This record gives sequence, C-alpha cells and structure tokens, in this order.
Amino acid sequence: METLTIHPENNEQMKAIKAVLKALKIPFDQKESPYKPEFVEKINEAEKDQEDAIILKNDKDVDNYFKNLERDV
Repeated sequence: METLTIHPENNEQMKAIKAVLKALKIPFDQKESPYKPEFVEKINEAEKDQEDAIILKNDKDVDNYFKNLERDV
C-alpha cells in the first residue's frame, strides 16, 4: 500500500482532510512539524517576495530590462 504526504495550507484544510479520512475510516498519523512556526512564516514570506521579483541572471538580461524600461517611459 502507498503512503501519502499531505500539505494543508491552513487549519481549515487540515480539519476538512481529517473529517474526510475519519468518514472513510482511513487511519492516519499526525505529527508536529519539526520547524518552529516563526521559521516557517519567514520562509513563506520570502517565497511571496520572490513571486514578484525580477531576476536578472547576466549582462544581457540587465541590458534588455533597462531597454524595456526606456520604451515604457
């Protein structure tokens, strides 16, 4: 049999998943995260910050970025 790892994003999702598993009589184990909540929050914030980030990997990217800015003005 397979094992699934589920990653609910909030308490509401966790409650819903537990309810479904209980209704289907599927046994499950719940373990606390090994990470401190403050650390997890910092990681989540950093990921959100990167969503809107503009990544310039080389000189060509930099040149193209600034050329596009000049066109938009």
